[in-house]
Amino acid sequence: MKATEANLLAFIKKSPQFIIPIYQRTYSWTEKECKQLWDDILRTGSNDSISAHFVGSIVYIEKGIYQVTSQSQLLVIDGQQRLTTVTLLIAALANAIGDNELFEGFSRRKLRNYYLLNPEEDGEMHFKLILSQADKQSLINILESSEQSKEHSIRVVENFNLFETLLNDQPSELTTVCKGLSKLVVVDIALNRDQDNPQLIFESMNSTGRELSQADLIRNYVLMGLEPSLQTRLYEKYWRPMEIEFGQEAYGIHFDGFMRHYLTVKTGSIPNIGGVYEAFKEHSRSPNIAQAGVEALVKDINTFANYFCAMALGKEQDSQLKVAFQDLRELKVDVTYPLLLELYHDYICKILSKKDFLILIQTIESYVFRRTVCAIPSNSMNKTFATLSKSINKEKHLESIQSYLLLLPSYRRFPNDDEFKREIKTKDLYKFRNRSYWIRRLENHGRKERVSIDEYTIEHIMPQNEKLSTAWKTTLGSEWKRVHQTYLHTLGNLTLTGYNSEYSDQLFSEKRDMEKGFRESPLNLNQGLSQVEEWNEDAICKRAERLSTLALDVWVYPKLKVSVIDSYKSKPEALGYSINDHPYLLTKKNRELFEDFRKEVLALDPCVTEEFFKLYVAYKAETNFVDIVPQANHLRLSLNMSFNEINDPQGICKDVTKLGRWGNGDVEIGLSSLSQLPYVIGLVRQSLEQQMGGSEG
Repeated sequence: MKATEANLLAFIKKSPQFIIPIYQRTYSWTEKECKQLWDDILRTGSNDSISAHFVGSIVYIEKGIYQVTSQSQLLVIDGQQRLTTVTLLIAALANAIGDNELFEGFSRRKLRNYYLLNPEEDGEMHFKLILSQADKQSLINILESSEQSKEHSIRVVENFNLFETLLNDQPSELTTVCKGLSKLVVVDIALNRDQDNPQLIFESMNSTGRELSQADLIRNYVLMGLEPSLQTRLYEKYWRPMEIEFGQEAYGIHFDGFMRHYLTVKTGSIPNIGGVYEAFKEHSRSPNIAQAGVEALVKDINTFANYFCAMALGKEQDSQLKVAFQDLRELKVDVTYPLLLELYHDYICKILSKKDFLILIQTIESYVFRRTVCAIPSNSMNKTFATLSKSINKEKHLESIQSYLLLLPSYRRFPNDDEFKREIKTKDLYKFRNRSYWIRRLENHGRKERVSIDEYTIEHIMPQNEKLSTAWKTTLGSEWKRVHQTYLHTLGNLTLTGYNSEYSDQLFSEKRDMEKGFRESPLNLNQGLSQVEEWNEDAICKRAERLSTLALDVWVYPKLKVSVIDSYKSKPEALGYSINDHPYLLTKKNRELFEDFRKEVLALDPCVTEEFFKLYVAYKAETNFVDIVPQANHLRLSLNMSFNEINDPQGICKDVTKLGRWGNGDVEIGLSSLSQLPYVIGLVRQSLEQQMGGSEG
């Protein structure tokens, strides 16, 4: 490797051509970064005491490591964002200053012939900078002053236009810009083919993950080390179509998330958000994947990316599936995608029928929405959907998945009809995060022609205004204040209207009977309002009852025979052990301690179960969260969590990581007296809650 300080313009001038390899990410600087560079150039150019301004490094392969036809063509490993942005600014500056030399070396002709073009060359060699495919033609069109296509690079075109605007708005600063540009300095880093590993250098320069997305790192990892012909073929056949399918903006936003879901499907483990790249490298090096080869891996990513775009980005072509995906998408629960990706694959492979696929999408939607209405914390759902695929019977997708969801324990439960109906009637649905979702679903249930609720607003039949009119107070009765506070934002009092301003705070009878009022409304949600005489507590409760009954048909609870559900229950092994197999638990002191401990632990959550083994007693939710290993004079407890995760102010926990002990987990506690019990139960609760909640990170 050779690293030297270089004036940026001199470096560009002496280098006939820079090429951005196809495996590099597309140009991604936004207005924010461009304006920062602009401000730095103006500040540097306006201050004669500043001799140079450092803008970073440009790393490139010097000796044709990828068999480049000419050594004059430099493949840029790092620095393309700066190089491209400066090129766009110079192109805009060349248009602004004309043919007269405004500052030494700065005329339209010199700017173009020194820094933008190779005037004596033809074809692609005519241009100093060749970007990767998504951006390449847009930059060429700018340099040739030709019209952009509909598929132009958004960032390239917008940033060029930004610089043109800045230059046109500040003509007095042209000389300052020229001076500032002439002072830009970079570190010129040339790699040697035989001595340097571009991939390792690339990773070390981007180890923080701030400059490149996880998906960018993955693409570079897959393609960077390949022979040119294979590199180009895999990019054009598989990776570039993915970028196009996602779209320029969505690729940067969603591709990292997709790769996380993809790896969850493939490995059964959820990578941390910042650890997707490392998880991918581990996956790609696994024996089966490595043996299949890089093309099989990239093809598989492409296949699942198409599934993801269909579901998450609205690209689905089948009209029924498209609607079902939209309904689920509005709940904004990305943790469902690992399961959905697998189901979509089974659907495409024709081992899951479209009918059952639709029902499963709706079942998942119902599960998520019912839990939200019932205020059940959502942080366990990532684990639910990441591990559910292990329970799928591929010959009976529908009943196996529905049974799995119905058998989930309390904190992960599928709320039944009674619980859901009770909660949706009293929930504050106006301040609900997904209020447009639930009201649209209710309105469109059973409709062949769906109503776009974007054309309507949510109407409070009983007005929001805290200063209710005397007439409204009379209508609501002597307890009008309680009625207003209790029911204002609830299901029974909310509807849709296109005449919110006309309704204002008028009495119900006026809203009902006015022109285009409730009596004439074509909306399903307003059916029945024409028959209501007064809007009071009784009317609100009756309407809430009717709509909550409708909600049971919209968000359906799976109807399976008990015998079917029971067939999917895990069958515990008949170990035949009991307390009598643990003599240390039969002593007076330990028996009393054990009975009080087990009572407290079993009371932590209805899902907790107890199981006796030969050498210890286990308490389980998903799996063991605490085990008792009886000792002669005390109970030794093992918490199934990492030692560094326990919050233990009293310092009674012992780190037994990698020590051979009975029991599960890395945390050990000695319980020898009842006075310790409240504190110890607090520690045990941490282990249970970690298992119940999991982590979104």
